[in-house]
Amino acid sequence: MFCDRCGEPAAEGDHLACERARALEPPRYCALCRRRMKVQVVPAGWTATCVEHGTRSS
Repeated sequence: MFCDRCGEPAAEGDHLACERARALEPPRYCALCRRRMKVQVVPAGWTATCVEHGTRSS
C-alpha cells in the first residue's frame, strides 16, 4: 500500500503531514498501485481517477 498524497510506501516514513493535508486535499496517487491519478476539483467535491483501479470521489 502507498500513501495517496506523496506516493511513498505507507509503511515507510512518517506520513503525519500527509494525513493532515488529506483533510483538505484530494488524493494524488493511487494507494494500490502508486500511479499518479487524474484529479478534478469542483465546488461540490473532487474526483480522482486511476487508469488501473477506477474513480474515487468525495
